[in-house]
Amino acid sequence: MSTDNQATALAAVRSTSVPIHDLGTSIYLSPDVFGWAAEWGYTNPFAFYFAGRGGMLGDVNADVVHAAMGWFAMDAVKSMFEEGAAVAGATGAAGHMAEAHGRWGRQHLSEVADLQPFVTVTEELVAGLDGSGLPLFAGWRSVTPEESVPGRAAQLIQMLREWRGGVHLVATTAVGLSPLEAILTNEGPGQAKFFGWSEPFPDCSSIMVKHTLAEEMTDQVMAGSLSRTLSPEKYSTFESGVSALRAAIP
Repeated sequence: MSTDNQATALAAVRSTSVPIHDLGTSIYLSPDVFGWAAEWGYTNPFAFYFAGRGGMLGDVNADVVHAAMGWFAMDAVKSMFEEGAAVAGATGAAGHMAEAHGRWGRQHLSEVADLQPFVTVTEELVAGLDGSGLPLFAGWRSVTPEESVPGRAAQLIQMLREWRGGVHLVATTAVGLSPLEAILTNEGPGQAKFFGWSEPFPDCSSIMVKHTLAEEMTDQVMAGSLSRTLSPEKYSTFESGVSALRAAIP
């Protein structure tokens, strides 16, 4: 891999990481998705989130889901996942989640012009990536593809989100951050509470640099994977597609 290729891949990773995260979060926490979940019997939307996302791992227990998701407090994962899995099983919830993403894409992304090139390139990317250490990404990669282009684009965005999330979980662990420290050095106490952690929180001001190191490691690992999977001339299609999808969402 040439230095120029690595630099171009790194630029592509950095330009798309925040839009992909924001899109993926918007879908996972969409009122539309939560509404469909209620129709399927999930009275607690967050129970659907944990069961639908964690169910991509198969019929496993909450300890496995907690290990794969990272950063969430164990008690929060256990209570929400078990409540959601009780409705239709873990894999049933995952099937509903994949379906919900397809429906969301058809509803919100149908007006995005010329999505097919992005879908084609991203299909190639996710198929070629090594899933080692990335169980949620690998689980999403195995879902039944949505037939419509907008619906498939939404599914692919979630795979990309889980790709970065999985790599970043490995990176935060590698630099020596505990799950709680990883949250506190990034998004702070408010996010830690949202993730189920209880105060008092430790002072992490002296280890903020570890978050910076983890972000850099995440970018570099992803850039290496991108450069091994896609030829550089396809990066612009990937980047412009992500940009167009992000622009479609308020």
